[in-house]
Amino acid sequence: MTTPTAPITSGTSGTAGTDRAPRPAPPLRRVLAHARLEARVLLSNGEQLTVAVALPAMVLIGLWLLPLGRIDGVPAIDTAVAATFATALISTSFTSQAILTGFDRRNGVLRWVATTPLGRGGYLAGKILATLATHVLQVLVLGLIALIIGWRPEAAGLAGLVPVWVVGTVAFGSLGLLIAGVLRTEAVLAVSNLVFVLLVAVGGVAFPTAAYPRILGGLVDLLPSGALGELMRACMASGPFSPGSAVVLLAWAGAGILAVMRWFRWTDG
Repeated sequence: MTTPTAPITSGTSGTAGTDRAPRPAPPLRRVLAHARLEARVLLSNGEQLTVAVALPAMVLIGLWLLPLGRIDGVPAIDTAVAATFATALISTSFTSQAILTGFDRRNGVLRWVATTPLGRGGYLAGKILATLATHVLQVLVLGLIALIIGWRPEAAGLAGLVPVWVVGTVAFGSLGLLIAGVLRTEAVLAVSNLVFVLLVAVGGVAFPTAAYPRILGGLVDLLPSGALGELMRACMASGPFSPGSAVVLLAWAGAGILAVMRWFRWTDG
């Protein structure tokens, strides 16, 4: 009786045990894996988590307690929620993504990604999915806090919030990528945080544009933050819907995408 031989695990071409080079995962799996990584990085960073959740929560409580940014005849909690959701969207789509992408560029991650099966398109797609996932967490956490202090949302308003949120994410996400792609990392940190504070404080997020003097209000109406704030108030605080605000936000989204395609640099060189 002969002893069976072990199966061949390597050999010449044409044999069953020929070694094969590992193949990359399918594109969707690569993008989802990168999205999970981006989301973990975003939510495990204390500074980014503060910007994503803690600061919007402070805006919620502050505007609920203080007589600021309110609309006549509308509960204070409704206007506070509208401003809070706009703040949360800008903080994650713009500020956090600008900072994280800026550091990725400085550390050579973007140059390396271009040589991997993930590619530049997969890298950006993963960032978008991670941003949207973070937005879901923000809405759940901030919405729960708002419900505890008396917010009672309407189904129609929540339904209208979805397209506003998607367009706003594209608009501010592209602007964040643009800053990360054209400025050095140190400047990205300063500019993204400064712009975030200015947009929330005086850019039409915390206060309706009707509260500004006429000339200043007209300028704020043309900002993406002013358009987002007005649309959020229309959805969450029974404010008047402004087609002009929708056009402005769409225009910023389109212009942001084109600007990123034209000027975004994948290396510091």
